[in-house]
Amino acid sequence: MSSQINAEILSIGTELLMGEITDTNSRFLAGELKLLGITAVRMTTAGDDKVQLTRVFREAMFRSNIIVASGGLGPTEDDLTRDCLAEALDESLSLDPALEQGIREFFANYRRGRMPEHNIRQAMLIPSAKPVINYKGTAPGWWVEKNGRVVILLPGPPREMEPMWRNEIKPRLEVQFPGNIALTRTLKVFGMTEATVDEAVEPMFHLGNPELGIYAKPEGVHLRLIARGEKAPRLIADAEERIRAILKEHVWGNGDETLPGLAVKLLEANNLTASVFDCGTGGVITTMLSEITDSGKIFRGSITGESIPEGWNTLEQLSQQDTISPARAETLAVFVREKFGTGIGLGITGITGISGGSGTPGTAFIALADAHGNVTWRQTIIPRRDIAPNQLAVSAFFRLRQYLLGIQTDF
Repeated sequence: MSSQINAEILSIGTELLMGEITDTNSRFLAGELKLLGITAVRMTTAGDDKVQLTRVFREAMFRSNIIVASGGLGPTEDDLTRDCLAEALDESLSLDPALEQGIREFFANYRRGRMPEHNIRQAMLIPSAKPVINYKGTAPGWWVEKNGRVVILLPGPPREMEPMWRNEIKPRLEVQFPGNIALTRTLKVFGMTEATVDEAVEPMFHLGNPELGIYAKPEGVHLRLIARGEKAPRLIADAEERIRAILKEHVWGNGDETLPGLAVKLLEANNLTASVFDCGTGGVITTMLSEITDSGKIFRGSITGESIPEGWNTLEQLSQQDTISPARAETLAVFVREKFGTGIGLGITGITGISGGSGTPGTAFIALADAHGNVTWRQTIIPRRDIAPNQLAVSAFFRLRQYLLGIQTDF
């Protein structure tokens, strides 16, 4: 990797400085740049102040090869990113007819009525800027090359910024800076804390190439390997083999794989359908499934909460069982499998400390019923309303995956 290729990341918006929103763009961009062999040497947050932001651009271009800025590309008077970069580069803004037409078509296609004239601001360019298409919104990005520097302007909303980065900007940087690109592999881990994983793979942090990073995520812990050079594929493969040997069945996937996605693929491969009686996640399981294309063909139905739909016979067992117990989970799994006529039924209880029940706070139970019988797992969840539903949903998909693969776990 060339040590001369440095980048600065600018996050723009007074709302960031006031704490009204959290800056997730900088973290995302720093990680993405690293994968390209580009080192982020500085992150700066700047408000919507023309003098300050113009100075920030000038200083960044003096220090670094690449400047990546997000935010301030909206249509309002306080969206000053275009104006400030134009001033910093001593260039003038002018209307780009093609951009204007694209913005007007966006409003027409999405039935938003007449385009407000303030949106014309988003169709302005400077001579050294090339527009970057925004398929998710009205604010085009900019790609600017001048005086040996590359300046990239991205929209602030992550739902617009991240697709633009992946589809438009990253491929251009790969062409612009060949030879610096790293080979990466992300391994995903369930059932271990970040500190426990860190301790288990500690010797591998000193390899140098590949580099190893560890990150706590809502679905568990991620380990990211980054290797460079001609031997990168072999280095990555060897390191992955070592990690899997250490962490064993705790490693459930890699790259862009998700637990719900893997569960759906395994069900499909086994010609199985499934249903769920979810008393613990408040519908998070169903939401996760809805994001998977054609998952409705596999997951035939769900019940969320404790109530039995009207017209179905009430289960006497439910009134006789602790609301959070292995027996309750099994009853839910058997019931939902029979009612929806699916190959597999999942029963998810609530979480002690949140949903009532007796026992250790954070305890929940996941049960699976199929033609071979029933199996139940005790799951420990941090009893916090903001994170517990997601943790329990991920746990349910992990248990389903393990069962379908025939993997026995003792955690």
